[in-house]
Amino acid sequence: MQYIELGTSGIKVSRLCLGCMSFGDPASKMHAWTLDPERSEAIIRHALDLGINFFDTANCYSAGTSEEYLGAAIRKNVARDKVVLASKVYFNEGHLSKGAIAREIDGTLRRLGTDYLDLYIIHRFDASTPVEETMEALHALVKAGKVRALGASAMYGYQFYNMQLAARDNGFTPFVSMQNHYNPLYREDERELIPVCRQMHVSLTPYSPLAAGRCARPDWSADTVRSHTDKVAMGKYDSTEEHDKNIAAAIAAVAARYGASMTQVTLAWHFAKGVAAPIIGATKEKYLDDAAGAFALSLTAEDIASIDAPYVPHAVVGAL
Repeated sequence: MQYIELGTSGIKVSRLCLGCMSFGDPASKMHAWTLDPERSEAIIRHALDLGINFFDTANCYSAGTSEEYLGAAIRKNVARDKVVLASKVYFNEGHLSKGAIAREIDGTLRRLGTDYLDLYIIHRFDASTPVEETMEALHALVKAGKVRALGASAMYGYQFYNMQLAARDNGFTPFVSMQNHYNPLYREDERELIPVCRQMHVSLTPYSPLAAGRCARPDWSADTVRSHTDKVAMGKYDSTEEHDKNIAAAIAAVAARYGASMTQVTLAWHFAKGVAAPIIGATKEKYLDDAAGAFALSLTAEDIASIDAPYVPHAVVGAL
């Protein structure tokens, strides 16, 4: 496993982050494919064995049970100070208002069973709350010792820039990471958001780095519960299937040349693009093993160009 500093925070994270949206009670009706506590713990334990120390969840994942399952597994298997726990706030009453942030962090800490969070991420931009109010509320959590560092997620570049300026101008804690929507099938953030992040020394930790599996297998669809029921992924990718199949085919061709998997090629593409730690969702241990194999692969400029060449502009997904 490789490790990297998260922005300028001093926090060292594994270059693979385990996304925990797949853990939680399916009775919450968020997703039909989530794993029970025992299977969730097995995946988390395997991630730890591989050297993964970075785990990402959210207050809204499976009505909070994702945080509960993750917290229980961490307490049973590793010392708290050996892992980096990230969770998110926004899809809740009050979004990113001062009161909502103060309320939601306490719920997250309670469900995780910890007295601090390493990384607190705003899940979206909140147009209904003044930027200064949000940044001051987040800064208060850092001062109180409830949060070590701050991150943001999908939004427009100008929105992120304005939030960083509000932090700078008011002496508040700035963001050190950006969890944006990014993969070979969706590269719209290369226009403005990613350059802003680089300018401000903000680490990229993209979600959906494999495009919900479409960059990890030769067939566009898979015969799984998630493939049949994940309407969010369908909305992100299936409307451009005919064209984007060409990108997946290019990934498959590179994988064949190296004797590697498409997952490994796609993750190597991310690392070549300067991504710090893509967020990998896994419901089987073998998927994590496959992902960890990406570190043995180094793509050439020609490999990258062959994957990038078929890309055409897409409608914005994630920032809206």
